[in-house]
Amino acid sequence: MSENALKDLNTLPGSERKNESSSKGSFTKPCTENTNENVEKCVKKNSSSVVSADGTVNPEVEVANTEVEYIESENLSDVEDLDTCLKTLLCGLDSKDWVLVCESLNNTRRLSLFHKEALLDMLGDVVPLIVKSLKNPRSALCKTAIMTSADIFNAYNDQIIESLDPLLLQLLLKSSQDKRFVCEAAERALVAMTTCVSPTLLLPKLKPYLKHRNPRIRAKASMYFSRSVPRLGSEGIKSYGIDELIQVAASQLCDQLPESREAARTLLLELQTVHEKSNDVTPTASEDSATVSEDSELSSWEHLCQSKLSPLSAQAVLRVTNIAREGLVLGS
Repeated sequence: MSENALKDLNTLPGSERKNESSSKGSFTKPCTENTNENVEKCVKKNSSSVVSADGTVNPEVEVANTEVEYIESENLSDVEDLDTCLKTLLCGLDSKDWVLVCESLNNTRRLSLFHKEALLDMLGDVVPLIVKSLKNPRSALCKTAIMTSADIFNAYNDQIIESLDPLLLQLLLKSSQDKRFVCEAAERALVAMTTCVSPTLLLPKLKPYLKHRNPRIRAKASMYFSRSVPRLGSEGIKSYGIDELIQVAASQLCDQLPESREAARTLLLELQTVHEKSNDVTPTASEDSATVSEDSELSSWEHLCQSKLSPLSAQAVLRVTNIAREGLVLGS
């Protein structure tokens, strides 16, 4: 009889056998345990192999066919569940699944745009994981991390200064590499940094990289140092120390790469303009013209350079600024 029953069971359609089997109970363990593995499973459940343009994912695509679309900041949408996003963010950023890391980086960008206060307390833990992705050899992951850095700068301004050093080094490295799309993204992030972070805080961070052993890093640091100085304004430049800035620019004039030298020339012309405007000596009715002439000579750009620089450096600086001045005169 049992043999006949077995035969009857084998003749059942596949769907009926499946229903009968499932009636015994099938339980899926919820993602409620407080472990990194389970948190990652929770995130993966809502993630995919493909990150689409609107930041959503497509679970029907195989990981092998993964493509990452780079979402511009203005196209990012808000997170669907803020609490879940915050709870799973660090695990996602530290995942071994690079697609999941990309999605978590985009979630970091969303949080910085729509919930900056909620993310602020986590920045100390988030930034090292962004840096980890910046170091990743996978270009898609690296570029997404660069875009995240730019959004962090735009959102937090001076609040990022304590965590800036590791980000800055990686962005300078990426902006000087050969992969054009990574390089361009890093340059945009550095522009955002110089735009959003106060120059009084940023210049001391950039200054050590002007002497970096890698000439490409020196060149990029020179460019963004030169870009940041005018944001100080005339009074800010005088407060920072125009003589110190002249010495910095003079040291870059003889650098190996033309980008460094051009940044130094731009900076020197800015400093010359500020100095001459603030030391415009014109005689009054009661002043002796000889006295005014002597004061003018002592406060001149030439005297400043010669008093603060070595003879060779002063000569190089004056050659650059005089040529530029002669060009302006001829052009007018």
